[in-house]
Amino acid sequence: MEPMTIRELLGAVDGRLLGEFNDVNRTVSRVETDSRTIHAGSLFIPLVGERFDGHAYINASLEGGAAGCFTQRERESYLPGKFYIKVESTQRALRDLARYCRMKFPVPVVAITGSVGKTTTKDMTAAVLGEKYRVLKTEGNLNNEIGVPLTLLRLDSSHEAAVLELGMNHAGEIDALSALVEPDVVLITNIGDSHIEHFGSREKILEAKSEIFRHARKNALAVLNGDDPLLRTLEGKLPFETVWCGTGAENAYRACALNSDGRSRVTCELATPQGTGTLDIPALGDHMIYPALMAAAVGEHFGLTRKEITDGVLHFAPTKMRMNILPRGNGITILNDTYNANPQSMRAAVGVLATSAGGKKVAVLGDMFELGPLAPALHAGIGEFLNKSGVDCLVAVGELARHICDAAGEVPERHYCPTKAEALPVLDRVTEPGCTVLVKASRGMAFEELVEHLKTITEEP
Repeated sequence: MEPMTIRELLGAVDGRLLGEFNDVNRTVSRVETDSRTIHAGSLFIPLVGERFDGHAYINASLEGGAAGCFTQRERESYLPGKFYIKVESTQRALRDLARYCRMKFPVPVVAITGSVGKTTTKDMTAAVLGEKYRVLKTEGNLNNEIGVPLTLLRLDSSHEAAVLELGMNHAGEIDALSALVEPDVVLITNIGDSHIEHFGSREKILEAKSEIFRHARKNALAVLNGDDPLLRTLEGKLPFETVWCGTGAENAYRACALNSDGRSRVTCELATPQGTGTLDIPALGDHMIYPALMAAAVGEHFGLTRKEITDGVLHFAPTKMRMNILPRGNGITILNDTYNANPQSMRAAVGVLATSAGGKKVAVLGDMFELGPLAPALHAGIGEFLNKSGVDCLVAVGELARHICDAAGEVPERHYCPTKAEALPVLDRVTEPGCTVLVKASRGMAFEELVEHLKTITEEP
């Protein structure tokens, strides 16, 4: 974020200064919403939710170094040397300030949504564009009504493009976020079962994801997964140039001749309107072709050469806990995919495990959340998928994971553990030299704790 004066802040959010402070030329260069990580000279925005009110932490933030704050109500007293800007809603003020930055620095924005693979596609696309441009991208998974505005507030005059991830779990969220970012390029990775509890069907999820088109710029480009049958129903219905990515011959960006070394990379033949060539993807799983193809489409749209695109893909690094490959001693490999899980990503992760090089293959799988009444059947479907996968051992952890274990009767070795604590001694027994261990569950299961345990019982490489 470039320094912004209090005068600018007041105009951007239609605010009013409170107290005796009146130096409207004072600047701030950072916006923060968490009082626990305040930096000197920042602006603190106290957000208000059903179970919290950030106004309770205003004094602590200012005393901790913040230069000033937004507030929805007047204060009984004001700390000297600090500014207070009254706004009708701090949440709306955050959005208004982000909108101001979006207009102040009108760089091209690539916006990405979808049920599975948003973060990987974001990281891959940013890596490719980064070969030629200075790119702002969503950090981690800051893809919601708070994270997207905070990302936009990091824009400055040095940026030449932005790659933003837009998430949702209810209808209307993508509409609000796309109105804020006004994308120049729209990517939709796929339509799956994530958050189906709130929608009831994949068709409704498609409707919600398609909200991203409502606020796209007039000459926007749509980059869509051509192998996804629901996304294919949009063909010919969008008022934008549309390119399709996938394995079928009908896709403008196509991958074929896939090959994996089972350890760290997938290789394919990449065909685009600009020609064909070999593409090395530094990640495991055939599904990784989709973020690579979409990144290639965006790269060509912005004038990158084939070498810049292939180099960008090679420089891709996954976000923490997103299929991170952790080599350990004695030939053991941990696949840390613990950030989140849904039926589609769970199958993809099991597929990566099944095709990995080495000896015994161990799947440590936990509950998938927000699946509603379909949860038991969808978990059982993972068990049935395991039966045909070639995985040697299953450790199912959690209440819903029992359905995975019950349905995985053909897996040679199975263990059901209601809790993570009960899983620890099982992991001690099943982890052996040369094995590969996949660890995956929904975010709320905090399976990174199991990864840390696996690291303690294995040696440094």
